[in-house]
Amino acid sequence: MNTKTHISTAERFGCWLGRGWRGYVRQERQLLGWLVAQGVPGGVASALLWIAKLALLGVLLYAAFWLALLIVVAGVVVWMQQDNVAEEPDFLGRKAEERDHRESLFYHPMCFNDDPDPRFEDD
Repeated sequence: MNTKTHISTAERFGCWLGRGWRGYVRQERQLLGWLVAQGVPGGVASALLWIAKLALLGVLLYAAFWLALLIVVAGVVVWMQQDNVAEEPDFLGRKAEERDHRESLFYHPMCFNDDPDPRFEDD
């Protein structure tokens, strides 16, 4: 016998999904009844609902395809760039380990805690 008196998170999530599905089915029946009340034959109203569902499914699959393709292309680009970064020298032909930040274009000794640089001696 189970002595646990509270429901688990999975059971609570399942109940939430079940309530959502029942609400959807209820709304669909109401829409079907409204269409029939407007003079649309029952078979045609049902077919219209199925066409709407299939169109929505097609739009979702179309969007998912392009999103997946975009993610794959981005992953390939990142993968290709990672291979090139380690081997690519800078504009002076040096590897990343050999670079000195003092020779960068925007270097100023006030921004770094370095040994004195002879290019920036006080007068």
